[in-house]
Amino acid sequence: MMNNETKIGLLETMLKIRKAELQLAVMFKHGKIPSGAHLYEGEEAIAAGVCANLRLTDQITSTHRGHGHCIAKGMEPKRMMSEVCGKSAGCCSGKGGTMHMFDPGIGIMGTIGIVGGGMPIAAGLALAMKLKNADNVAVSFFGDGASNNGSFHESINLASLWQLPVIYVCENNNYATSVSVQRSTPIPDISARAVGYGIPGVTVDGNKVDEVYAVASEAVARARAGEGPTLLECKTYRIRGHFEGDDALYRCKEEVEEARLRDPIEYWKTKLIAEGVMDEQGFVAMSEKLDILIAEAAEFAENSPFPDAAQAMVLGGGNPSLVAVA
Repeated sequence: MMNNETKIGLLETMLKIRKAELQLAVMFKHGKIPSGAHLYEGEEAIAAGVCANLRLTDQITSTHRGHGHCIAKGMEPKRMMSEVCGKSAGCCSGKGGTMHMFDPGIGIMGTIGIVGGGMPIAAGLALAMKLKNADNVAVSFFGDGASNNGSFHESINLASLWQLPVIYVCENNNYATSVSVQRSTPIPDISARAVGYGIPGVTVDGNKVDEVYAVASEAVARARAGEGPTLLECKTYRIRGHFEGDDALYRCKEEVEEARLRDPIEYWKTKLIAEGVMDEQGFVAMSEKLDILIAEAAEFAENSPFPDAAQAMVLGGGNPSLVAVA
């Protein structure tokens, strides 16, 4: 059971992610981001629900759509947005950008641009934890498209064989770039593939943060107890195009509008108000506070300098935590 503090914290995390992503969309439109941008709008409940079960010392691997995971794991918006903008104040000193953000000090072991690329890394992190007898877990976030890659099967096979403390979280948002999951995957639930590796597989509504939190809690407890990996499938929907600028002509407007009716933030806000955990005034106050936080982060990122050219070949780009990991 969640206490009220956790419930409110989940709402705040989701709202922080949403506001940060919408701000990045504006910054991209105005040429402030020197790369592509893959935004997380509509999927916030997954990052929030999973990461709320993690400790600082637990580690995650993420994807090209990883801003939400970073915020949910504890990265300050200023550091995240600065990195997305390629600025020296970013978590990787502006040298990683949106698809290569690392912050080992808080357990973020990379937003990785290669589809499925974080899965074997998470297995390796979990193996290190087991060899050190550390009471930590690794989490790998990946999309439905990655579930058809060899890295998916190889990673889960090894994790099961060695009973590694890792949770594989499939964010099934219905599209791998422009290909719907119905056209690429012959089974209705990706979690069913867990049977082939002798591990638990659970499918949950990825837009309901309480459900995500509950199944993640069980998976994390299993991993910490030495009972091995779990495959979680969180069914959600990618509201925006694959990247900013994608016209998404491969789907109809009615499909998107129907998905908006299942908004994870609206669902959780309504539920908390109905339970008396918070009221509308409290939500407005939270929203306004986060508006200020994100506006300040965006201003900080825009006004920060680009990396010094002299740092181009310096290991870690001047970031001590990255040098330590390397």
